[in-house]
Amino acid sequence: MELIKGEKLSPRVLEVSPLENFILKIKFSNNEIRFFDAKKIYNLPCFQPLKQKEFFDTVHVEMGSVAWVNDIDYCPDTLYAESYSI
Repeated sequence: MELIKGEKLSPRVLEVSPLENFILKIKFSNNEIRFFDAKKIYNLPCFQPLKQKEFFDTVHVEMGSVAWVNDIDYCPDTLYAESYSI
C-alpha cells in the first residue's frame, strides 16, 4: 500500500481493455477487476475525443492509471472510486 502525506492511495491500474459501449475493463494492483463507464466523463471538454470509438480504443496504462494520446488521462483514485465490479 502506498501513502502520500499519510493518505492511503487507491489501487493502481495494471491492465486496461476497451469494451463495447465505452466501458473500460480494468485490472487494479489489488487484483480486482473493475469496470468504468467513460460515458460519465466524455461530455467534459477535455474528454470529448473519447466519443470517437477509434480514439477511445487507444486507451493504455500510464503511470498507474488509464491514458490516451494527446495527454488525456484520468486520476487513478477517482477512476477506482467511480468504477464498479460485477
